[in-house]
Amino acid sequence: MAVTLKDVAAKAGVSRSAVSRTFTDGASVSDKMRKKVEQAASELGYRPNALASSLTTGRTKLIGLVSNNFHNPIFLQVFDLFTKGLQERGLRPLIMNLSENQAPENSLEMLQQYSVDGVVVASSTLPSSFAKTFRDADVPVVHCFGRNSSSPEVHVVGIDNVEAGRIAAREFVKRGYRRVAFLGGPEEATSTQDRFSGFSTEMAKHPDIQFHFSFAEQYSFEAGRKEMLRLLGETHAEAYFCGDDVLSIGALSAINDNGLKVPEDIGILGLNDMEMSGWENINLTTIHQPIRQIINSSIELMVAMLDEPDRYPEARLFPCRITERSTLRPVIVT
Repeated sequence: MAVTLKDVAAKAGVSRSAVSRTFTDGASVSDKMRKKVEQAASELGYRPNALASSLTTGRTKLIGLVSNNFHNPIFLQVFDLFTKGLQERGLRPLIMNLSENQAPENSLEMLQQYSVDGVVVASSTLPSSFAKTFRDADVPVVHCFGRNSSSPEVHVVGIDNVEAGRIAAREFVKRGYRRVAFLGGPEEATSTQDRFSGFSTEMAKHPDIQFHFSFAEQYSFEAGRKEMLRLLGETHAEAYFCGDDVLSIGALSAINDNGLKVPEDIGILGLNDMEMSGWENINLTTIHQPIRQIINSSIELMVAMLDEPDRYPEARLFPCRITERSTLRPVIVT
């Protein structure tokens, strides 16, 4: 038989309400009483029932973690950091996969059934209106990797994807490429749109450089490989900004299968700097996105919102930088 709160109360010689207060965050209980109850609980092997506690406190400590691209290996790192970070703060992640259904109303209904205390939308492709659906329902929400805005409607933590596109274009100019291209993720994705905007705006400053663009079906290895195979059937560019590491790795596979060399024949630049990009057989030059800092900041905001639900929305942006490896030719020194 499981040890109950009543058993602990009898062992400690206190009331059941005293035991309940001892294991309820923020409840008033003296140090003497706490020690007595904790000792009795330890001797009996008692573990508080989290679900029962939520009925008392009105909080489940469940945080919905919503994403829509489980094909991208970067999210293994994202989920690892998020789940650890939430658990370290006494919160419980509840992962929701939107790959088949991206209607925000359905997500809201499902997460409300579990009485989540808050929601983190971990996606660089969903529009800001998706996260706003939760805020409109008075559910604390943070959009991690969301679209930058000077006046955000929800808390947004991530990078300036427009600036990331500019960084990529400037790198190609510095390395002397004359025919460049943007190979983005799905055209409707906000991250694709912003990275393309920054890249194309910067390239417009250099009318002597040929510039082309195309889009993959999704942020995945297969989509990147498929699109690059199509491009190689045409007159290909000297360098591609793939807008994402997993697209870049798919593109590298297609290039190698066509007997071409990187970076001698074609240069490739990614974005994210996920762990496998540094593997010796890949060694991808990429734009580093500070994933750990972004996730830690998102969790900090979520914790703050649990105590201050009406906290005014803010955008927290982290700078990017080039991680130099071996898939682009060296910078030309003048």
